[in-house]
Amino acid sequence: MSAQSPAEQGGSTAAVIEEPANPPEHPKRFNMSWAISLFGTAVGAGILLLPISAGAGGVWPLLIITIIIGPLAFLAHRALSRFVLSSRVPGSDITMVAEQNYGRVWGMVITIVYFLAILPFVLVYGVAITSTVDSFLVNQLHGPEIPRWLLALVLIGAMMAVMFFGLNLMLKVTSFLVWPLIAALAFFTLYLIPMWDLSAFSARPTVGSLVFSVWLSIPVLVFAFSHTPAISQFSLSMRDAYGDRAEQEASRTLRVANILLVIFTMAFVWSCVLAMGPSKLAEARAQNLTVLSYLANDTGVAIIGIMGPIIAICAITSSFFGHYLGVAEGVVAMIRDSAPRFTERLGEKGVKYLVAAIIFAIVYVTAVVNPQILDLIESMSGPVLAAILFVLPIVGIYTIPGLTKYRRDYLRNGFVLIFGLIAISGVLFTLFTGA
Repeated sequence: MSAQSPAEQGGSTAAVIEEPANPPEHPKRFNMSWAISLFGTAVGAGILLLPISAGAGGVWPLLIITIIIGPLAFLAHRALSRFVLSSRVPGSDITMVAEQNYGRVWGMVITIVYFLAILPFVLVYGVAITSTVDSFLVNQLHGPEIPRWLLALVLIGAMMAVMFFGLNLMLKVTSFLVWPLIAALAFFTLYLIPMWDLSAFSARPTVGSLVFSVWLSIPVLVFAFSHTPAISQFSLSMRDAYGDRAEQEASRTLRVANILLVIFTMAFVWSCVLAMGPSKLAEARAQNLTVLSYLANDTGVAIIGIMGPIIAICAITSSFFGHYLGVAEGVVAMIRDSAPRFTERLGEKGVKYLVAAIIFAIVYVTAVVNPQILDLIESMSGPVLAAILFVLPIVGIYTIPGLTKYRRDYLRNGFVLIFGLIAISGVLFTLFTGA
């Protein structure tokens, strides 16, 4: 691996990508695998709590957010993908593009911020998969309680093994996990229809309360739809597969991913909100229960309670894979920029193994210790991740030469930036006021 910095490489015009390096044998299947992976990255364990958070303000704010969230998520993630694809240097991920265009210092700042914004989510998933499987084995299957250190070792080791063997295996495993997840969401959406109570639509909130509820609901849905950590590696994979057609193929794939998110995630949210109503949603929140756990207790149908942990396990695992891509990217960039000679001596595979070992150790220790402060750290990283998704690519459009052709798209750029800032302000308000 060359010790030459990405910034120096960016000055060369010789490295121009024209033809795909590894065109897929089945492009449609390849694109669909990525769409499913992006869906899985977005749909984490929080999917079972999302109806409670998203429906807290009532059906009218939820209706407005449902209309907004699809275009907003698609345009923001597409802009971030274009940011990555703006480089003409082969293999340039988001950290390299930042350094090429903003210099070594600002590139390192963006890399560190990017890493710190995603790391808490990976740690949370390490804790969550251990706790969820432990609870499932003991409470649903009535099995023995496995020591947490051993259970975490097996579960996190298994997830890391998938990432260790590369993107192709990750895409296959993610598809294996996400299709049943989609089927389960669809099943419960339809199952709850007979319980719907449409009287909530008769409520007429004041303009002030409606605007306030929409403001606080935007961050909830934005993070529920976020597949930001996987976008950089997704974009590189598209470039590797399609060359100069990468942007068009990436856009198509992102559109499919976001359509799936809108259809299955929002349908599940709406079905739960209409079936439970404001009082039961508030009761579930007060009891700190997921919607399926609450419904299992409320209806007496045990299978609902059993399905909850299974859905959560699939969602946690698929989301872990997508977030790992972003964390690994950040660690590689920090090692590369801080110790170029060491990086060159170790080689690309050596760096990959070292990074995997570092991340495994951090996630494993965190899963065993299970620190209470982790949720707070995750909440604090939310605004930073939102800034990377909504602000960085729009700034890039007006500062990076390779994105010049998108500068006159004022309507879409403004839409992403304005609602991104609204999301950031909403999550900051919630963080500091506890609203």
